Amino acid sequence: MEYSELYVQRIRTLCKQRNISINKLATMSGVKQSTLDNIVRGLTKDPRAATLHKIANAFNMTLSEFLDFEELNDYIFPDESDDL
Repeated sequence: MEYSELYVQRIRTLCKQRNISINKLATMSGVKQSTLDNIVRGLTKDPRAATLHKIANAFNMTLSEFLDFEELNDYIFPDESDDL
């Protein structure tokens, strides 16, 4: 799984747990619907920290709480030297 897919999965999981639609999350977070749609559909692979912070706040979480989940904590970044 790609790194960007991990926080998409986190958003979807939290929405499902709290019975919140993506549209409602956009309203609650103050993030534009189109921006949130692009993140969730995987078109935006690297959202800004400020955007993730707004999303976390909508879930009544800090950014660190939002990003503290097992799949992300266990993620191993590919060695960039492999790209050379």
